[in-house]
Amino acid sequence: MQVNISTRHGHLSPASQETITEKVSKLTRLFERITGVEVTIDLEHTDKPEVELRVSAERTEDFVATDKSESLLAALDSTIHKMEQQLRKHKEKLKAHRNKGAVAPDAETNFES
Repeated sequence: MQVNISTRHGHLSPASQETITEKVSKLTRLFERITGVEVTIDLEHTDKPEVELRVSAERTEDFVATDKSESLLAALDSTIHKMEQQLRKHKEKLKAHRNKGAVAPDAETNFES
């Protein structure tokens, strides 16, 4: 999985970039087909930084989540939480899609003797 971090209107310290990479890399626990993550941090308003998270996965559209908060890490955590909800919902849809179909004939039971 490739993680790209970009900033607008400011710079991030290497320690902040490492923290962001560690937190974002945990998304693969929820969905294994993630190929890349783009994190865009807008520091135009220093009192409320904005974090945008774009996740690319195999055989699906990109997932996008954004949020603003009082601190950078709070905005990041909130954005990751939103992304986790989207990934869980998508994975449940995939599982539900597989379960549809005809019942196997040997699974039916006849109670007549």
